[in-house]
Amino acid sequence: MTTSAGARMAATYALMRGAADVADHWVQTDAQAVTKGAQGKQAAVGRAACGRHVAAYVAVQGLALLAGNRALDLGLSRRRIAVALAISAVTHYAADRREPLKRLAHATGKGNFWDLAAPLGGAYALDQAWHHGAELVAAVVAARR
Repeated sequence: MTTSAGARMAATYALMRGAADVADHWVQTDAQAVTKGAQGKQAAVGRAACGRHVAAYVAVQGLALLAGNRALDLGLSRRRIAVALAISAVTHYAADRREPLKRLAHATGKGNFWDLAAPLGGAYALDQAWHHGAELVAAVVAARR
């Protein structure tokens, strides 16, 4: 079956986003969530925790893309899937180390929003928006022929 680039992109984005939610909220360990953004003397611990989280995160996305590609006959190339997963991994790691995204938020006038307190405050909302945007780019890359 031949699918259009738009249909491939939409399916790829849905697969990546669904897998990302599972990976971020169910697969990620409590220890990773608490320590992945550690800075200062604990920066090495934070980098390691973030690396483990991102590895699992991308593995879940990869499984979803491979299964979805097969089940939906999307015709995605393994090379493009790999590039999409690399985009997701690099951007996810940068965001989940927290400080780079916090600096970006403050530099773009979103500092007050970032600092909103709540169980799911501004930092979480901006983090999730960053991930959604990166996955959109990754889905476009994966869907191209």
